[in-house]
Amino acid sequence: MAQIPTKKEILAWVADNPAKASKRDISKAFGIKGQDRVELKRLLKELEAEGHLEKRRRSYRDPDKLPPVSVLQIEAPDGDGDLTARPLEWQGKGPEPRILYVPRASDPALGEGDRILARLTEVQGDDVAYEARLIRRIGTNPRKILGLYRASSEGGRIVPIDKGADREWRVTGSDANGARDGELVEAEQAGPKDRLGLPRARVITRLGDPSAPKAVSLIAIHQHAIPDVFPDEAVAEADAMAPAGLQGREDLREMPLITIDPADARDHDDACFAEADGDPANPGGHILWVAIADVAHYVRPGTALDREARRRGNSTYFPDRVVPMLPDRLSGDLCSLHEGVPRACLTVRMRIREDGTLIDQAFSRGLMRSAASLTYEEVQAAIDGAPNEACAPLMEDVLEPLYAAYRALARAREARQPLDLDLPERRIELAESGQVASVNFKDRLDAHRLIEEFMVLANVAAARALEARKSPLLYRVHEEPAPEKLAALRETAASAGLVLAKGQVLKTRHLNALLAQAAGGDFDELINLSTLRSMTQAYYSPDNLGHFGLALRAYAHFTSPIRRYADLVVHRALIAAHGWGDDGLSEAEVERLEGTAQHISETERRSMTAERDTTDRYLAAYLSERVGNEFIGRISGIARFGAFVKLDETGADGLIPIRSIGREFFHFDRESQTLMGADTGQVIGIGQRVTVRLQEAVPVTGGLMLELLELDDRAMPAAPRREKRGRRGPHGKSGARKSVRRVTRKRR
Repeated sequence: MAQIPTKKEILAWVADNPAKASKRDISKAFGIKGQDRVELKRLLKELEAEGHLEKRRRSYRDPDKLPPVSVLQIEAPDGDGDLTARPLEWQGKGPEPRILYVPRASDPALGEGDRILARLTEVQGDDVAYEARLIRRIGTNPRKILGLYRASSEGGRIVPIDKGADREWRVTGSDANGARDGELVEAEQAGPKDRLGLPRARVITRLGDPSAPKAVSLIAIHQHAIPDVFPDEAVAEADAMAPAGLQGREDLREMPLITIDPADARDHDDACFAEADGDPANPGGHILWVAIADVAHYVRPGTALDREARRRGNSTYFPDRVVPMLPDRLSGDLCSLHEGVPRACLTVRMRIREDGTLIDQAFSRGLMRSAASLTYEEVQAAIDGAPNEACAPLMEDVLEPLYAAYRALARAREARQPLDLDLPERRIELAESGQVASVNFKDRLDAHRLIEEFMVLANVAAARALEARKSPLLYRVHEEPAPEKLAALRETAASAGLVLAKGQVLKTRHLNALLAQAAGGDFDELINLSTLRSMTQAYYSPDNLGHFGLALRAYAHFTSPIRRYADLVVHRALIAAHGWGDDGLSEAEVERLEGTAQHISETERRSMTAERDTTDRYLAAYLSERVGNEFIGRISGIARFGAFVKLDETGADGLIPIRSIGREFFHFDRESQTLMGADTGQVIGIGQRVTVRLQEAVPVTGGLMLELLELDDRAMPAAPRREKRGRRGPHGKSGARKSVRRVTRKRR
C-alpha cells in the first residue's frame, strides 16, 4: 500500500507540475489507489480551505500567480545593487512573490518608491519568482519624437520627420544611446529647453537606416497621422484605475471560461465556455457563453480616456508593434482576461438548437476568472488527439463541449451561406534585428473557425438584444455589390467559362456557387479576387442596412472593445438598456452616433491603409536581396500603365510596366480589364499564370518592378520589330506625330 503524501509533498508536486494537477494526476504520481483516494481527497479539501490550492473544475492549481502585465513598486537596491519590486495588486493568499527588475540600456533610472507598469516573466530561482521589464513609469508620459539624428561635437540634434514639426531637439552625449549621424531614432523628451533654446531629448531606440525594416511601421504611423502618444490626462486616468470588484456583478469565477488566441497575443479580450443544454425541449442543443472584457467600466463617456479612444477609433497592428486604442494599463492589464486573475466582463448566455440556430440570449455584467489562456495551435492539437499539459485537464469538460457547439454552428453557417472567399492571409515574421525572417501564409484551423463562429453569434445576439429593447446602437453594415460591379464580375466569370446567374435578387449563395465552380481550377484565384473586388466596403452606421457578406439581417460589433471603439459603444448601449449603471450610453453620445460612425469608419480605413503600406515595405525589403530571381504568380490587376502580379511565394504585389511587355503596342480595355497586343493579338487578363523576373525592389516605397517572362506557361510571343513612326521627318527632324500627341494631352 502506498504511503499517503503529506500536505507539503502535495504542494511541492503541484508547484512542479502545474498542468497535471487533477486529483487523478496526484493519485497516479503518489501511487494512491482504492480506499486511500478518500484520504487524499480529504487532504486536498483541507489545502483548498486553507487557501494553498484552488480548485478549477477537476484540477488544483496554485492561485498565487501574477498576470503578465502588472503594476509594481520599486524597492531599495539589495546588497548586490539589484532592484527588486513588489506587486501592488496581489490577489493571492500567500506571501507576495519577489520580482527582479531587469533594466534595458535605454530605460530611465528608477529608484525606491517608483511605480511602474511592467511585463513579467516567471522564472525558476531560489528567491525570485518573476523578472520584470519596464513598459513605462507610472505617472510619466514623456513626449515621443521620431526623427533623424544629426551628430555634433557636443552631442547631437534630432530633426523630426513630421511635416508639421517646427523645431529640432537637442541630445547630450550621454543621452545619444550610441546613435550615429543620419540614423532614424525614436526619442523621448528628457528635460526643458537648454541654453540654446531647444528642448532636450533622450534616444530610446536606434532604428538605423531610415529605409530599414525596423523603421517601416514608425514611418507609416507618422505618414498616416495615426495618434501614437497618449495625452497625459488619459494616461493619468488609466494609471489611477483599480480592478473592478464583485459589487453589482454576477459571480462567474467558477465557470471555466477560457481564452484562445494567437501565440503572440498580448491581450485577451474574449473568453468562452459551452455545455450541452439539459432542457428536454431542446434535444441536442447547446448553451454557449461568451465573456468580453468590460472596458466600459474603465472608459467612461466624457473622460480623457474616452476622447482619446474615440479619436483613435481602433488599434492599428503592424508586424513589429501595435498602436493601441487604450493605454497599456488597460489594454494589457485591467481589460485583459489573463489566466487566473479576476476580471470584469460583459457576458452573453446563448441557447442554440442542434442545427446551430440561436433560440435566445441573455446578457449580464459579471466578474470572471479565466481557467486557461490557450493558443489556437495547442487547442487544435488537443482536439486532433495530442493534448499538451495545458489542454489535457480541460478536454472532457471544456474543449470537447466547445467543439460540439462549434459543429452545430457550422451547420447553421452552411445553411445561411455567408460569402466563402478563399484568400489566404500573410504572416510576416521578424527577426530580433527587425529584418524579415520569413513570410508565410497563416493556417486556417478549426480552432480559428470555432472562435470566429462564437464571436459572430455573440455579435448577432448583441444586435438582437438592443433591437428588442429599442436601444440606439452602431451596426456593422455591409451592403450588396453595386450593379455595375456585378456586371463586371459576370463578364469575368463568362470569360472563364463560368456562370453567375442573372435576373434574381443576389444572395451570397449565388456567389458561393460561382466560387465552387472555380474551385481547384485554373480560374480559382481569378474568381476569388474578382468577387472580392466586386464587394462594397463594410462600415459603421446607426441605421441597420444588414450585412450582405455574412448573410445576416442585423449585426453589431460587441466582442473587441479593447481595440474597436464601435464595440465600446455597443457595450455602453447594453449597459444603458439593462440599467446596469451610470456608465452606459449617454444622451449626448446618442445624438452624435452618426458622426461617431462616420469617424470610426474613416479611422478603420486609415489603419488598413497604413497596415497594407507597411506590409508592402517589409516585403520589398525582404525581396530586395533576390533581385534577378524568377517567381511564379498570377495577374491580379490591369491598368493602362501595366499589369499587377501577386507572387505565389509571398503574396507580394508587383508591377509589370506596359512599356516592358513584348515588342508591340498593347491596348487597354477598361471594361474587360485586359491588355491586347496590337500585332499578335495576345491578351493579358486577371487570373493568368505568369513567370516573372524581379527587376527592382524599393523598400522605402514598397514598390516591386517585374519583367514578364512567361504567360500561362508559354513564353511571350515576339512581335516583329518595327521602326517607330513619327520619330523623324524627311529632313531628320521630329515629324508631326509628336505634335499630335502633345495636342491630345492638352485635350485630356
